Amino acid sequence: MRILITNDDGITAPGLAVLEQIARDLAGPKGEVWVVAPAFEQSGVGHCINYVHPTMISEISPRRFAAEGSPADCVLVALHDLMRDGLPDLVLSGVNRGNNSAENTLYSGTIGGAMEAALQGLPAIALSQYYGPGNRDLEDSFEAAATHGGDVIRRILAATPSETADYRLFYNVNFPPVAASDVQGIKLAPQGRRPGVVFGTEPHTAPSGRRFSWIKGGDQQVMTAPGSDAAVNLEGYISVTPMRADLTAHEMMDSLAGIAT
Repeated sequence: MRILITNDDGITAPGLAVLEQIARDLAGPKGEVWVVAPAFEQSGVGHCINYVHPTMISEISPRRFAAEGSPADCVLVALHDLMRDGLPDLVLSGVNRGNNSAENTLYSGTIGGAMEAALQGLPAIALSQYYGPGNRDLEDSFEAAATHGGDVIRRILAATPSETADYRLFYNVNFPPVAASDVQGIKLAPQGRRPGVVFGTEPHTAPSGRRFSWIKGGDQQVMTAPGSDAAVNLEGYISVTPMRADLTAHEMMDSLAGIAT
């Protein structure tokens, strides 16, 4: 198997090293693992692409490249340049430091990388490691992802049917904020919404008098609705959420039919 991996935490991120090991186990001794990841952290860029500037690519070692762009840029560079003579069988994005459950999904560069791969017609999975009191002080806070990641990916690939939909499936996987031995299992879960949790800003004035503002997130330990992604994560389960890039609110099409002329 030939696997492409990327992330949004950057080429030197510890979560990328975790994903490399997972990918090598999946690819097997005769497979290939290609790494094309951002040269610098790209957290929160979503599905951004570097449309108005060229993306500089640096080869670090064979099949390992740093790109001065977003995760989606990295996928594009890999598929249309670096790997154009032999496309990957699978694209993996992560392992993100922090969860991409609930509303975080919409901001995530990790998700953006997987989404771009799906738009290019390839199987893709985003993986993220939730942080909380149960794992933040472990020697390896990615322990749950490292231990269970390969099994989850194999299960997803085995269960995914062939499809011809315009917007291909991709998957959002979040590992719970617990030690590997405390993982309760895997649950299929829809994307949730943490009630009252939104991104905001914290204003600051520099000594020069210039005004700055830090973007800050909300409490990540707030439960989403029962059975949805962050709720099952906080109960110790790995969440698997199937996704598509189609943003249409299909349930409104009939209700709004009267506005058409």
